[in-house]
Amino acid sequence: MRTLYIRIVVTMLVVILTSSLLGFLFANIYYQVKLKPFNDEKVTEMARGIQSFYQENETVSLDSYLQSVGALGYELFLTDGKMESNYFGGEFRKNDLPEKTVQQVLTGETYHGIDTFETGFFITGFFDNDVRNTIGVPIKTDGETKALFLRQDPEKQFGELRIFFAMILTFTSIISILLVLISGRYIVSPIIKLTNATKKIRKGNYDVALQVRRKDEIGQLAASFSKMASELEKSEAARQEFVANVSHELQSPLTSMQGFATLLRSETLTEKEQAEYLAVLSEETMRLSSLTKQLLTLASLDQEATLRKKETFQLEAQWRQLLQMTEWSWREKELTMDVELEDVIYTGDAELLYQVWSNLLTNAMKFTPKGGIIKIHLYEKANEVVVEVADNGIGISDKDKAHIFSRFYKADQSRLREEGSSGLGLSISKKIIDLHNGTICVESKLGQGTTFTVTLPRINL
Repeated sequence: MRTLYIRIVVTMLVVILTSSLLGFLFANIYYQVKLKPFNDEKVTEMARGIQSFYQENETVSLDSYLQSVGALGYELFLTDGKMESNYFGGEFRKNDLPEKTVQQVLTGETYHGIDTFETGFFITGFFDNDVRNTIGVPIKTDGETKALFLRQDPEKQFGELRIFFAMILTFTSIISILLVLISGRYIVSPIIKLTNATKKIRKGNYDVALQVRRKDEIGQLAASFSKMASELEKSEAARQEFVANVSHELQSPLTSMQGFATLLRSETLTEKEQAEYLAVLSEETMRLSSLTKQLLTLASLDQEATLRKKETFQLEAQWRQLLQMTEWSWREKELTMDVELEDVIYTGDAELLYQVWSNLLTNAMKFTPKGGIIKIHLYEKANEVVVEVADNGIGISDKDKAHIFSRFYKADQSRLREEGSSGLGLSISKKIIDLHNGTICVESKLGQGTTFTVTLPRINL
């Protein structure tokens, strides 16, 4: 299996090799287009300078003069086109010069061999030590015209420089490969840590610490992974707490039902006791039924990302129906209902919103003392619909307000147990409001009452 480290190293090496080849290609093109004509012109000026100097000083021996020029780092070839030919300076690796080229120079023309020298596409002719890769000029000596071919001797003029460039290329290649190996490990190291952390999380260990301080994309990935691990740990803790709460809530009525069912088997019970025990069994059965219904509702809402059902309805009619359905409860408790409802038409899930209003009104009635007041206000504001449910009941402490929408959370455990609350009503309400892209908030003070405010947008549903 090819690891990411090997892939990165191979990719970098391929990039280095490709860039080197392309760089050489472009440099070769530049040489062919720009440098070769320039070099041809420069060597031509040298050749004409040698030609001019000798013509002005014919008393000097031509062979001695050319030997002196050759010692300065040039390669020269002198021929009469017949039998006599001499080389001065460095030796040409290839001495095959066409006869027509020699005759061309002997007739007085200048031979531009450097500019016309043919090379391969990836090979520059600068270092090609060929007699054809020269500049040819005619030169007269002892009343006879000879052909002089000249080029720079790369071994003498550029020998050390070529070694220097070769060393640069060698060291650059070695250092590049080493840096690729090191940098590849540096890049892959955080990913290896992420892989190991993933294996730990898969085994249920969410305590992973990724010491990655990089600010690039991999660093951001590591930071996001750490946050994800933290959220997963919280989610797992919440799941375990949820299971524990569900088990406890189910166990309590089942234990009670089992106990009273056992008592009912006794033949010593009076009719009054049997009636009382049967009433308790009925209440616990209803409590268990309500709890399972709420759990199913919550599970169903958790699977929804958006509303599936949308319809247009009157919120005012919903509230009036709810007040009518619960009238016997609030009248029995002698509660005063201060109702102010505007004629508001809304588009959403009517059944789910009715459940929210029912939860809010039931809580208000449950925690408001006998003879208290409940205020219900429904109105429109800009592009929002606002519902306020306020009471002058026992209120909620600041500590409890932070958890009031958490599942199974109960501010007053003993009293809520008596009221038969499961601690799921407000959680369900918040989930429903979230699906409507709305908000639900609470304001409360102990002993002064509580106000729940629901805000629903009319758009983006």
